Amino acid sequence: MGSMSIWHWAIVIVVIALLFGGRGKLSGIMGDAAKGIRAFKDGLKDDTDSKGPKDGVSSLPRTEAEKEDLNR
Repeated sequence: MGSMSIWHWAIVIVVIALLFGGRGKLSGIMGDAAKGIRAFKDGLKDDTDSKGPKDGVSSLPRTEAEKEDLNR
C-alpha cells in the first residue's frame, strides 16, 4: 500500500499523455478557456454601454402591487 504498483504508474502515464501528448492539448484547453473569459469580459463591457434603463429602473414587467408602490 505504501508503494505504487505498475497499474498506478500506468494510470499516471496515461493521464500525462492525455494532457501533454499531441498538438499541445493542455495549451489548447487553456487557450479556449482564455477565449471564453475574454468573451465574457467583452459581454460585460457591452452591457454597460447599451442603451438600457437608467437610474436602477428595471425593464422587467411589474406586478400590480409593485406598480402601486411606485405610484405612491
